[in-house]
Amino acid sequence: MKSNLFITFEGPEGAGKTTVLNIIIERLKQQNVDVLGTREPGGIEIAEKIREVILNPAHTAMDERTEALLYAAARSQHFFEKVEPALNMGKLVLCDRFIDSSLAYQGYARGIGIDEVLAINEFAIGKRMPDKTFYFDLEPAVGLARIHAHNEREVNRLDNESLLFHEHVRKGYYEVIKRYPDRIQIINADQPMEKVVEDAWAILSELLEK
Repeated sequence: MKSNLFITFEGPEGAGKTTVLNIIIERLKQQNVDVLGTREPGGIEIAEKIREVILNPAHTAMDERTEALLYAAARSQHFFEKVEPALNMGKLVLCDRFIDSSLAYQGYARGIGIDEVLAINEFAIGKRMPDKTFYFDLEPAVGLARIHAHNEREVNRLDNESLLFHEHVRKGYYEVIKRYPDRIQIINADQPMEKVVEDAWAILSELLEK
């Protein structure tokens, strides 16, 4: 079984990627796999504080460039403090969001430019890309409806953006997938959660057995 792989989970708001990630982590632990689960922005103290600033619904005046730079700053600290050391120890690392989120949200949907945001983030993480990325695809309207129906879920500043913005995010992910077709695996998130989990598990199992 492969070790020290860095696998990221991506998708629009409400796609269920966090739920899938947590279920898979528990399943891996039951099989005695040395796995680390983490998230972005956040995962460590400094990055969690940056998360509070970025996602605070009250921060509506935040410029898109500020937003992009804050995400990159949180990513850099999180990667070098938590992710890279875990990989060096031979752990399997599963991360809820990574660089592709910035490319889709800030690069494409905010209109900064995918290449511009990519350059910022390559500086932030030393050009270390994930080994594999699971993209959970879902119609934005369905995802937002899930969020509003889920009272226990954190509602953040991005959740309050317009439906049009989230449609642009989805288009942004498609553009990113065109750039990295071998790395990014599309998973249909518009299915019962059990089916989504099993689809992701099947892909992960094959990857670990290679």
